[in-house]
Amino acid sequence: MALSTPPTSAAVASSGNATRLALLLVTSLFFLWGLSYGLLDVLNKHFQESLHITRARSGLLQAAYFGAYFLAALPAAALMQRKGYKFGILFGLALFATGALLFIPATAALSFDFFLFALFVIACGAACLETAANPYVTFLGSPQTSERRLNFAQSFNGLASFIGPLIGGAFFFSGTGAGATPQAGFSGVQGTYVVIALVVMALALLIARTPIPYIHEEDIASKEVNARPLVAQRHFLWAVVAQFFYVAAQVGVNAYFINFVTEQVGVTSQTGAFLLSTPMLCFVLGRFAGTALMSRFAAASLLALYATINVVLALLAALGHGWVAVVALIAVSFFMSIMFPTIFALGVKNLGAHTKRGASFLVMSVVGGAIAPYFMGLVADRHGTATAYLIPAACFVVVAWYGKYGSRADDIRSAR
Repeated sequence: MALSTPPTSAAVASSGNATRLALLLVTSLFFLWGLSYGLLDVLNKHFQESLHITRARSGLLQAAYFGAYFLAALPAAALMQRKGYKFGILFGLALFATGALLFIPATAALSFDFFLFALFVIACGAACLETAANPYVTFLGSPQTSERRLNFAQSFNGLASFIGPLIGGAFFFSGTGAGATPQAGFSGVQGTYVVIALVVMALALLIARTPIPYIHEEDIASKEVNARPLVAQRHFLWAVVAQFFYVAAQVGVNAYFINFVTEQVGVTSQTGAFLLSTPMLCFVLGRFAGTALMSRFAAASLLALYATINVVLALLAALGHGWVAVVALIAVSFFMSIMFPTIFALGVKNLGAHTKRGASFLVMSVVGGAIAPYFMGLVADRHGTATAYLIPAACFVVVAWYGKYGSRADDIRSAR
């Protein structure tokens, strides 16, 4: 019988270097789709003013963007099941760049529907990237630290979401003064997305030329766990529900932030766009702080605590008392910071061979972000933007329940 040869120190070092390089490249993807999301909320207000649409209609931006996640996630998972994570990432980058370049004809036509289509294509690409990158990061290291690792990678998503409103505030509202042509107001929008397309194509070329570790999910978890179908894993099912309501809350909170601050404290839309970077910065700081806190506290417990705090803060914002309400809404972002990656990591834990498919359902669940802004827009048009923040408050209740009970649903059921 042949004896297996233990790996040499050089082979171990090479494997470690490949893992670190893979983590670096995949983390850059988190920055990419975070930037596209950070620009989305500024586009919302920009289109209200430049194309003269209602707040409810502008909410269709979020509907197109997050609706694409719902439609693209399962096909992306099926594609990666056959071709692997790297192919899925490259396909997602190709779609992302195509959608960004579609802003050129959309600007020429000045058609809101055309812009919706361009954002839909971008989001299809982002859905492929998220379906690949989120579970891939959880596998690049110990399963015991998967929540911390994903929170760290998602911190760069938050950083990009902070930079996005600054870029949007600087370029999207330029050239819109008296006497300017309609196209002039969109020149900054078009230029921004063309630059993004060029960066995406360069990143795709780099990833295509770089070998990254191939993950076999079947080898990660035990056969007993792999044998259980997804519908039998309650911690995963409740994660899908929690992710739906969390993303509904997150997107709703940010979609009408500029409307909220202009109504509450009387600033201009451009100033509101710059102020939007403040909650995004809190979001980034919260991600890094949450990653550190998870070395001392259980991720699920921290999730439940943060969600409960956000219920209170969202209700305070809904009262609409000027700067007090604005500060409360800004603080919401700090405590939202850990929610998506924590729910995701808790949901895919121990799924084994079902991980790609499970990840696709968790990505699909962000369709909550397509639904909440429209209904918040309806409430805002009739009763004011502040009242609309009762919807995110209700969503955070569901997230708190998942952190406290839903994430342990399998353990609780086994104990009975």
